[in-house]
Amino acid sequence: MLAIELVAQGLIQGSIYALVALGLTLVYGLLRILHVAHAALFTLGGYVGVLVCNASGSLALGFLMAALVAGFGGVAMFRLAYQPLLSKPPFVALIASIGLFIAAEEAFRIIFGAQGMSFTQPALQQQFVLGWGLQFKLAEILVMVSTACLIGVLAWLQARTRVGIACQATVSDPQMAQSFGISLRKVRDINFFVGSALAGFAGVWVALLNNLVEPTMGSVPSYKALAIIVLGGLGSVPGTLAAALLLGVIEAFGTIYLGDILDRNAIAFAFLIAVLMVRPQGLFARS
Repeated sequence: MLAIELVAQGLIQGSIYALVALGLTLVYGLLRILHVAHAALFTLGGYVGVLVCNASGSLALGFLMAALVAGFGGVAMFRLAYQPLLSKPPFVALIASIGLFIAAEEAFRIIFGAQGMSFTQPALQQQFVLGWGLQFKLAEILVMVSTACLIGVLAWLQARTRVGIACQATVSDPQMAQSFGISLRKVRDINFFVGSALAGFAGVWVALLNNLVEPTMGSVPSYKALAIIVLGGLGSVPGTLAAALLLGVIEAFGTIYLGDILDRNAIAFAFLIAVLMVRPQGLFARS
């Protein structure tokens, strides 16, 4: 009974990790950039979702606006910060990304205050009792459902549409793809928009589950998502998804059985270190 409950809670947390880390993986797979500032877009989505929902009373509109604002914010980051640095060594873009993230946190603190914001009337808080006596909020159930749906849609778009095929071609051989008429700039813009929109979407879910959004809420996701993409094999979308869910479950069990020794984040990184000592390329990377 306890094991089933812990797995369920781990999958809920893992779904949030998956939404954040997936966008990071898309960016790394395309440009080989460790996009640390991605976590700032996660926080931005949370703020936009709370503000729009409180003003309009519509949670759906809050999700939509959060995804759009975060998506366009990601495109702006790419064009202003990363595009001029594509010819430089990768660590240059990484330094720029860390600077962007720190600046964004301070901007949130100045604009929205240091105390955080909450929903005036939190939605989706109804309790449901499922099999084996498990009890969840509607928001927790919908996190998993919406994540699964989004991943399914993205997988279909990548495999069945011209844009998705163009993205794959750009990753494999950018120069060859460009010679066939594929616009690298459009593909990169779409990539950043989709990945950033997912982060904004996840930010609203976290704000809803905790009924709080604060300037530093992106700090933990910023390094947790990096750990997940390493664990899943850098640039591997399926690996990232599997690693995110696995890490959520490991954390859930660890907080019960190792909580007196390590906190939740320490458990995650202890697991990461242990895995990389045995399999440096990540659990789900091709050998």
